[in-house]
Amino acid sequence: MNLTPNEKRDAIKSIESGKPLPDKYRFLLFDDKREVELVWNGKSNEVCNVVLPFQVIEQVDEPRAEKPEDAALQQDMFDTDARGRQLTGWSNKLIWGDNKLILSSLKNGPLREEIEAQGGIKLIYIDPPFDVGADFSMDIAIGDDTFTKKPNVLEELAYRDTWGKGADSFIAMIHERLVLMRDLLAEDGSIYVHCDWRVNSYIRLVMDEVFGKNCFVNQIEWSYKTGGIPEIVGFLKKHDHILFYSQSESPIFNQLRQKSYVPTLPEPHTNSGKRLRVKRDTVCELCENGNPGQKYRMVIARDIWDDISSIFRNDSQATGYATQKPEALLERIIKASSNENDIVADFFCGSGTTAAVAEKLGRKWIVSDLGKFAIHTTRKRMIGVQRQRKEAKQDYRAFEILNLGKYERQHYIGVNPGLRPEQQQQQIAAKSREYQALILKAYAAQPVAQSGVFHGKKAGRMVAIGPINLPVTRLFVEEIILECRKQRITRADILAFEFEMGLFPQIMDEAKNKGINLAMKYIPAEVFDKRAMEREQVVFHDVSFVEVKAHVVKGKGKGKSKMPATVTVELTDFSVHYSQDPNAAATLKNGKHKVVVEQGQILRISKDKTGNISREVLTREWTDWIDYWAVDFDFENKREIIRVRDEESGETEERWSGDYIFENEWQSFRTKKDRSLELKSATHECSPGRRKIAVKVVDIFGNDTMKIVEVTV
Repeated sequence: MNLTPNEKRDAIKSIESGKPLPDKYRFLLFDDKREVELVWNGKSNEVCNVVLPFQVIEQVDEPRAEKPEDAALQQDMFDTDARGRQLTGWSNKLIWGDNKLILSSLKNGPLREEIEAQGGIKLIYIDPPFDVGADFSMDIAIGDDTFTKKPNVLEELAYRDTWGKGADSFIAMIHERLVLMRDLLAEDGSIYVHCDWRVNSYIRLVMDEVFGKNCFVNQIEWSYKTGGIPEIVGFLKKHDHILFYSQSESPIFNQLRQKSYVPTLPEPHTNSGKRLRVKRDTVCELCENGNPGQKYRMVIARDIWDDISSIFRNDSQATGYATQKPEALLERIIKASSNENDIVADFFCGSGTTAAVAEKLGRKWIVSDLGKFAIHTTRKRMIGVQRQRKEAKQDYRAFEILNLGKYERQHYIGVNPGLRPEQQQQQIAAKSREYQALILKAYAAQPVAQSGVFHGKKAGRMVAIGPINLPVTRLFVEEIILECRKQRITRADILAFEFEMGLFPQIMDEAKNKGINLAMKYIPAEVFDKRAMEREQVVFHDVSFVEVKAHVVKGKGKGKSKMPATVTVELTDFSVHYSQDPNAAATLKNGKHKVVVEQGQILRISKDKTGNISREVLTREWTDWIDYWAVDFDFENKREIIRVRDEESGETEERWSGDYIFENEWQSFRTKKDRSLELKSATHECSPGRRKIAVKVVDIFGNDTMKIVEVTV
């Protein structure tokens, strides 16, 4: 019987509950061949079953108080549920990481119980990267200029995994994730997959295979009014496809209405010249997009949506994401296929439109993305939604930002699935050695014989290299610290493409307290550029540096008239060390200019018609690098607890990770409309005693840095 352990478990569960087996078991259990089957290179029924613990690194219970006097009324941190969370019992989830591992961990891990207790996931909407030419670049506003941030290495690898072998790799990527999503959906749940002409036919066949042809509901055509590139041969492409499948034949569905536009015609007249009467109760007047007087009727929603505009650059909801979808589109989907308090999910969340609309419609949500900038954009957007709803005296929920915890490397590095297990391990080891040799060469470090977790040595400091395709986690750094103590090493560098959110500065302070000087450095993408390597232009930069000052005011008076003690936090300095496009001047054409990053400064490099180069610094102040900052006025008040399931016993236990959850009590950030930034927090009332205050700063690239200060109140 060709069933995986998960398939056997799910089949037994269905039989025991008296439910019919999904259609796929007809082909797995019996000899009948499929009438139609989509086949691609490397096709397999195996899906990821890794279970990694989710770590809550930040919680936003309540948006900041807008006035200092309001902040003084906020309760202290000792009772989190009573501290402004309007709707208790579930915290919404914003997860950073590879959605394959996120889906697998949601499906097979302890968080599944929490999801099922809420009724399960009723609706999934995804907008996967269906453009083979797409990338993860982002345009960032710097004054009047725009800087294009290139994708980081994790995003580049994700793109390579998606499109590296063309359609084969895309289908393999989406198939595995759709299987996991299907297994997460509630029995009365639905899934909507957004795509266009490039992959529509592939996804339709994959979804037929995963969900069954009987569960196909609609192919919706979203016909937008803007965009489209004229073709040399062919008609202008002016619509996307949205494939709507259900988990069963009885999904949640609420009938909706949409606008049906009526052409503007001359007033109707009879042959005798008399005006005819027109029923006005069925026709509404509309002034939209500069077209006053356009008329429409409200009709039962159909599978052609031509009444929803795409996002304009100056739109109030625009976040700068090229693939951002309008809220009206998600509103129709969420209203149709879920009810209030249902869980809605999006595992390619981008700028967070699904979460924003779900929150406004009273739904719970789980969203995730691989891009750190996407997580940061969604965080800001959801705080904005919380603020709006709080001001309007409407309910809202707390939300958490989560990381995937203990990563297992073999699940990331691509190996030939046809090899035997021992051969796969040999292939992983060989690829690891090649990667480590490349990084050591770029860092000008000498390789060392395998010495625990260290790979090289430079200027009296041991060097450890993080994995190529996942962030360096707390566990990784703890292993470095342990090895340093064993070998009596006092200085070490850790090189990584990405670091886990919220990792600094706690872990570095812990190492310092044990007599170890740890330096964390980012590996630049230029290590893969042969020209940059040959010219020795690869620069490893330090993690960001932040300085803050806490202003404490003692309590005054006695009895009922006593004024409580307060603290205000001021952001005083911030510095980064990024570099991007160090060779831009050499490749720039005459008469052109480009915005680049060099050693922590954003510059506009211009080359005139005669080839003369000029440089203008755009980041004139240290504050120009800051996009967002937030304060936890009583850090170490709430421990980060992870739930881990024992594979042998199947039981779940809770463990303290050694970290604390950053409880986001006050924040200031830039928006597209308002580029200003406050540098001093609201005044916060505090109980007497010693406490640690944590400040989190997120730069314009979406990278976060924390600073912890200890004060006596």
